[in-house]
Amino acid sequence: MSDNRLPVDRSGDDGHLPARMDPRSLHPLAHSRNGTALALDLQAEQRRDDDEIDLLAYWHILVKRRRLIASILIAVVALALLATLMATPVYRATVVMQIEKQGNQVIQMQGGQLGGDGFGWDPDFMQTQIGLIKSRSLAERVAADLHMNQATLKSLSAPGWFDRLAGLLRPQTRKSAATPPVTGTQGTDARLQRAAAAIIGGGLSVDPVRDSKLVLINFDSSSAQFSAAAANAIADGFIAAGLERRFGATSYAKTYLEDQLKLTKARLEDSERKLVQFAQEQNLVDTGDKGQSLAVQNLTQLNAALATAQDQRIRAQARWRQASGGAMPADMIGNSNIRTLQQQKGALQAQYQLKLQTFKPEYPEMRQLKGQIDELDRQIAQEVANVRTSVKAEYDAAASQEQLLSGQIASLRTQALDVDGRSIQYNILKREVDTNRQLYDGLLQRYKEVGVTGDVRTNDVSIIDRAEVPGWRFKPSLTSNLSIGLLFGALLGVLVAFLLEFLDDTLKTPGDIEQKLKLAVLGVVPKLGSRDSVAVVSEDPQSSFSEAYRSVRTALQFATDHGVPRTLLISSSGPGEGKSTTAQALARQLTQMGKRVLLVDADLRNPSLHKTFGLRAEHGLSSLLAGACAFSAALQPSGHERLDLILAGPLPPNPAELLSGSKMISLLTVGAERYDHVIVDGPPVLGLADAPILANAVDGTLLMVTSGKTKISAAQAALKRLLAARARIVGCLLTKYDARTAGYGYGYGYRHESYYAYGNKPRLAKS
Repeated sequence: MSDNRLPVDRSGDDGHLPARMDPRSLHPLAHSRNGTALALDLQAEQRRDDDEIDLLAYWHILVKRRRLIASILIAVVALALLATLMATPVYRATVVMQIEKQGNQVIQMQGGQLGGDGFGWDPDFMQTQIGLIKSRSLAERVAADLHMNQATLKSLSAPGWFDRLAGLLRPQTRKSAATPPVTGTQGTDARLQRAAAAIIGGGLSVDPVRDSKLVLINFDSSSAQFSAAAANAIADGFIAAGLERRFGATSYAKTYLEDQLKLTKARLEDSERKLVQFAQEQNLVDTGDKGQSLAVQNLTQLNAALATAQDQRIRAQARWRQASGGAMPADMIGNSNIRTLQQQKGALQAQYQLKLQTFKPEYPEMRQLKGQIDELDRQIAQEVANVRTSVKAEYDAAASQEQLLSGQIASLRTQALDVDGRSIQYNILKREVDTNRQLYDGLLQRYKEVGVTGDVRTNDVSIIDRAEVPGWRFKPSLTSNLSIGLLFGALLGVLVAFLLEFLDDTLKTPGDIEQKLKLAVLGVVPKLGSRDSVAVVSEDPQSSFSEAYRSVRTALQFATDHGVPRTLLISSSGPGEGKSTTAQALARQLTQMGKRVLLVDADLRNPSLHKTFGLRAEHGLSSLLAGACAFSAALQPSGHERLDLILAGPLPPNPAELLSGSKMISLLTVGAERYDHVIVDGPPVLGLADAPILANAVDGTLLMVTSGKTKISAAQAALKRLLAARARIVGCLLTKYDARTAGYGYGYGYRHESYYAYGNKPRLAKS
């Protein structure tokens, strides 16, 4: 036989949102494995199943709680409709304004400004303007412009039906007796002004248009005419307040600039007098060059001249060294007759050599040529000596000029250092004069600009569209409120439905049993109507109640390899779950198959079969197990063919000891020999040791589960106890099942009643 597996109930288990089950995981019997191993396997399978989400299960929950969801939805929509109809209508008027940021600098200086607004767009500028529009001072100004009196305030603050109804539910706050009442005309006017400003501020809302310089000024009130008037008054008041602030800033700027001009002029004159006086005392002359005296300028010029002289001396010295070494400078040779003389000498020497081939040196013509050559040599030597003399003179002149300039520079350097030392204070005074003059010129220029533009009050705020009297209320909107109520009601209904389903930790459907207990459901007994009784529907073979137990009988025939277990225990996790009714019904169904059945009431603590059959239990199971009577004496006829009874008998003080003895095994053995089947109506599993003892002794155990009553934890705990007792559980039987309220179909999508009433009119009764 296959194994039964029980999941361990963990915290956070959804309880009623089952994942889709694999039919192969159902185990109708549990006798081939150890109970502890089965429990561990069931826990592992539970974790695997919890990872899957069955959307159909969520839909079944919604179908099951459809009446609750519909009721909540209707209630919320009705409340939304009632609130909309009873609320005071509010009208909104809107003014479209354009707000530009213009520069209005009062004092412009390097690195910043003093007073006024800067040019360009400031990301905080729009928020500042919105804050000014919402300011209390503007609200008071608008209230004064609109001439709001006591009657106007009363009409605008009159509560509607909904507000009056809400006021009845809220406790009224009593005025403090310690606060004296405001009396007098002045106090009344101040209180009226504050109340009017509060109404203006309460109805005002400002919405900037995204990515633009437009602002929407909205005003909401219960009067359409007042909304339009207030919105236009707010726009006009904001423009007027801005102009007044700008005019006030200009007047303040002129006064401020006049004072600053007087102070700056006095400082400038004082600094100039100090500068002239110090220059006279120190005999300093301002050359107009920044930070340089005459001595410094002369020293600078002489330094430049010395550098030029040194360059000339170096060149002359190099030429003289070249000339002294025998090599004449090329430029000097080019400017003299040396080259001409050398050319003439070369020509005579060539002529001399040519004639020397014909004449001897002593020949007169040859001697004449020789004399001419010697004369040219003398002239060339004379010219070379003149060139050397000229180069030497040039070098001497350059060296003398350099020495003279060096001497003058040394003299001027001492004089310049002395002047620089005395010019430090002069430069300080001169910088102070320049600074004061710049400040005075800037202030004077700005004062002239403010004087010219003071009366020209340009405005950077303009009205694009003025407010008109609204023709329809702004709120409450019937369509919007009903839509919100419909959405909120549906959402609230679904949330409440899921919340109740999560809080409900009972087994209600066959799917719950298959997932939570991992047991096969052998049958589903429908919930009967209030006018029918179990006895009546049991006698009717065409009722869905009888058909359900016939289905259970059929399922039991396939529960084991030899058919219906010879000895079968009917038990449940707690009392009142239909154990006795099921035991009696199954016994009758087996007798209808021609089987001889023995029905044993083994609930020695709270027996009930004697009431069902109307018999007295003078002798019964307790007497038989205690040895007070024989087996035949404990038997009683049931009034039905092939069905005998053994009632519980007198209630013993120790039921568990009697059931755990060997006589109980003997009773089941004898009963199985004399009868085809022995059905034991057992006690509940939880809290008692009786049921596990009986479950270990019989061939099979059928666990009862009442739909909507048996808790998951109780059923799992009962199954664990039975598995620990090595019980052979053949499956579960779900009783008092109402498919209409459970929200689930059973049996390949068919409703349970329709399935059992196929071809017959279904009959429902309450068991």
